[in-house]
Amino acid sequence: MEIKRSGSRPSGKGPADYFTGGVRIDPLFDAPDPARVLGASVTFEPGARTAWHTHPLGQTLIVTTGCGWAQRWGGPREEIRPGDVIWFSPGEKHWHGATATTAMTHIAIAEKADGKSADWLEQVTDEQYQAGTGN
Repeated sequence: MEIKRSGSRPSGKGPADYFTGGVRIDPLFDAPDPARVLGASVTFEPGARTAWHTHPLGQTLIVTTGCGWAQRWGGPREEIRPGDVIWFSPGEKHWHGATATTAMTHIAIAEKADGKSADWLEQVTDEQYQAGTGN
């Protein structure tokens, strides 16, 4: 058994290559081999969001506070709220983040395939973000 004590792992800033706006990432777990699962609590300030991306083995989001948006490529932008659980299928191109006026925090859970859990793509443009268009 291993216990990761609250506050024992430093928070990090979401890298500008993968995020727009103010994003804080608090690591929760990264299971050792042969397990592949990892998780983090991610807080998006109003207007902040991920870039378009995919996950080789999919991703689960659990919204814990605030109000956000999530969108898959070619689909409508969906509002997400505390208690909502969102599943993105393996290889599904998507983004997620806060609304323009409200911060949002979610727990993100994914598995690694060949050592990586995400493939990062282009940034979500301001036009895509504001209009909720995904292609």
